[in-house]
Amino acid sequence: MKNAIAIGTLSACLALPVGAQAQEYTLRIQSLFAEASLPGQNLLQFYDDIEVMSGGRIKVEPFFSSAVVKSPETFDAVINGILDGDTTQPSYQVGKDTAFQFVGDPMGGYDTPWQMYAWLYEAGGLEMARELYAEYGMFLVGWWVHGPESLSSSKPLASVEDLKGWKFRSPPGMETDIFANLGASPVVMDFTEIFTAMESGVIDGADASNLSVNKSLGIYDVVDHATYPGFHSMPADHFAMRLEQWESFPDDIKRIIEVAWEKLSFRDSLSGEVAIAMTANELREAGKTLHAWSLEDRKAFREGAVKAWDTYADSDRAKAIVASQKDFMTQIGLIGVGQ
Repeated sequence: MKNAIAIGTLSACLALPVGAQAQEYTLRIQSLFAEASLPGQNLLQFYDDIEVMSGGRIKVEPFFSSAVVKSPETFDAVINGILDGDTTQPSYQVGKDTAFQFVGDPMGGYDTPWQMYAWLYEAGGLEMARELYAEYGMFLVGWWVHGPESLSSSKPLASVEDLKGWKFRSPPGMETDIFANLGASPVVMDFTEIFTAMESGVIDGADASNLSVNKSLGIYDVVDHATYPGFHSMPADHFAMRLEQWESFPDDIKRIIEVAWEKLSFRDSLSGEVAIAMTANELREAGKTLHAWSLEDRKAFREGAVKAWDTYADSDRAKAIVASQKDFMTQIGLIGVGQ
């Protein structure tokens, strides 16, 4: 009997640490995407992955379509504890530091999502970016890159020369400088105004999103030309959390979230690439013209973009991140002699 009591007591003691470690974390994470969208569905898979891999210790309360606060306000909502995770666009935070532009969309820099991921994971980019986020009490888990964007137009855009005099919708910020320097006439307007402005002829075209999203917006119901493959812009949305909360997680929870996020980001880029390619095929079959720029034209655009980087990067951290990306782009042959 004494042995049975001793064994039972020992079993109870051994069970205590397991129970103590089985803390649950409920994370409130906001996305600007709709739940039914391709990125929205990929996010749901990420949430399911971290719940399963953590044995139910992590649960997510998702908010889609910026349901809690406006998209640009998500970052500060996480800082202030209103939300726990932000999966929006880093460049929304350029008012804090222009360095956020270059961890959000180094415009004209990379041709593919995989080159952007390579700078982040293979060239020291993640460490530099995390130092930037830490200044604001935030932790950068990682990026997800939905694919290169395309320019849509009522007239041909077959080369960099065709940008001269082209009046198009542009988001605010560095992009307006890049295109103005190449002779275009950017008009800053809200995303929601694009279709009406193009339909009425107020603008000749737009920088909206990638080919697949542009089609869903009805843009190719009113214009017949687009650049493809895209090259001028390839935004990397982020997954960022409050630094204090991140540091409170045990190591296994941190590892689960980081590994699951890498899976999400790569799968999202793959699925986005497939969707864009399928859309390109559909547009060609519908009689639309897709313009693939030559290496020489891409080089000219990239040179113009890099000049704008140097002007726009007005903080020490922004300048360091730009220098790092330029060095990496030189190493992989995107800029430099013969490019």
